[in-house]
Amino acid sequence: MAKLKPQRIRDPVHNLIEFDTTQFESTLWRVIQTRPFQRLRRVRQLGFSEFVFPGATHTRFAHSVGVFHMARLLMKVIERYVNSHQQQFKAQQAHHTLAAALLHDVGHGMFSHAFEAVGKEFSWQMARHEAVSQNLIRNSEITEALDKELGKGFADNVADVIAQEIPNSLYGSIVSSQFDADRLDYMQRDRLMTGVQSSSVDPTWLLANLEVAEVATGADEESTGLIETLVLGPKAVQTAESYVLALFHLYPNVYLHKTTRGAEMVFKALIQRIVRLQRAGLAVKSGLPDNHPIIQFIADPKNLQRALALDDTVFWGALPMLAESSDAEIKRLTTALRERQLTKCVDLRRRVEAALPLKRDEDRRHWQARVKLICDEVAKALKKRNPSQEEEKHVDSAPTERFLIDQYSRNPYKRYQDSKSPLNQILIRTGDGPPRDMGEISPIIAHAETFYVCRAYIFRDDKDADSVIENELRTKIGEIGDGK
Repeated sequence: MAKLKPQRIRDPVHNLIEFDTTQFESTLWRVIQTRPFQRLRRVRQLGFSEFVFPGATHTRFAHSVGVFHMARLLMKVIERYVNSHQQQFKAQQAHHTLAAALLHDVGHGMFSHAFEAVGKEFSWQMARHEAVSQNLIRNSEITEALDKELGKGFADNVADVIAQEIPNSLYGSIVSSQFDADRLDYMQRDRLMTGVQSSSVDPTWLLANLEVAEVATGADEESTGLIETLVLGPKAVQTAESYVLALFHLYPNVYLHKTTRGAEMVFKALIQRIVRLQRAGLAVKSGLPDNHPIIQFIADPKNLQRALALDDTVFWGALPMLAESSDAEIKRLTTALRERQLTKCVDLRRRVEAALPLKRDEDRRHWQARVKLICDEVAKALKKRNPSQEEEKHVDSAPTERFLIDQYSRNPYKRYQDSKSPLNQILIRTGDGPPRDMGEISPIIAHAETFYVCRAYIFRDDKDADSVIENELRTKIGEIGDGK
């Protein structure tokens, strides 16, 4: 048997990421070599963000390896704590967690969340990366690699960790929480690769001040017991505050950039159009042959192998064929993406705020609720103006949606009532008392407002669309006005 040797990956964020010669890490190295994991090299981490940030070409592969690296660092904090308190370190549970960190994104489809948005409309289970990830871990060559070397049932235990929406143990919080290995990697990686100068985070100081403590479970004063969780020491208060704000700022600056979201809207409309043509028996009009991976998946969206056949390169490779489509809508949408002739963004929220500015004596929360209500009503009205896509038999003549609506909201930080578990909170030890929630300690975090996006995207050759939006805005503002 050949002697095992350490393996190393040179990473732009973490420098060297090493896999040692232990049975566990050698097995993970073999998992990385499997076809499902190697496929992640062909799925970019930030989808269409390259349209805005040319350097944002990093992949789910690089991110997944980076998450494993950060998870291992967090696990060392737990191990130090356990050893110093004469407790038993749960090595098997730790291995399940670290493997889950490596494999948490293995099921992502082409363009990641943009494809998931399409899948949600058509109820495609195989477009949900969590579902595909669990399927791959439980029933693929990844399963064989894990179970053969680490014991039968190991793969199922890893999949179970990923399946937890809310962490149920100290170990599991490393994979899924508001301070998990996933965030600690992508915050650094996405900032570096996009080139944005804000949203800086100091992981070295955060890790240096990370501890384990017992905290009470349950809401308010009613405790239902104690649970061990990761907490930050008092010297990391400002750094933790910066961490929350840095993540929050990545959303308007990168993830929700209007151009990136506009490209996602066009991609979504294009896939929807292909789906409707295929369902109407008119797939040939798309320009894609019957054996093309996109057509094959649409024909059988429950098939795992057909889902795995899709990646970013498959889509970009299909554009020359789609550009020759006999369907005018397919051709127009393809040209928009291929030549970056994207839709025009109309920021509904900004226009409403400009028309109804905050009054000096007005409660800000009331004003925000009023602005959001108007935006929601305008968005609803614009959606009603879109042509009906209900009857597939008329798809040949039905145009693409005229108004592509983008609505999204994000809370900068979840308190206990939202996170449902102290394992999902960022807790700070400030003295001899129990650790306190970040939202209680930091007035900035406590008063940070939910970020809300409401936009309409219109095609540039639609000369009348802008005036339609203006009329809807004027009408809804007039109807709702001051909310009296």
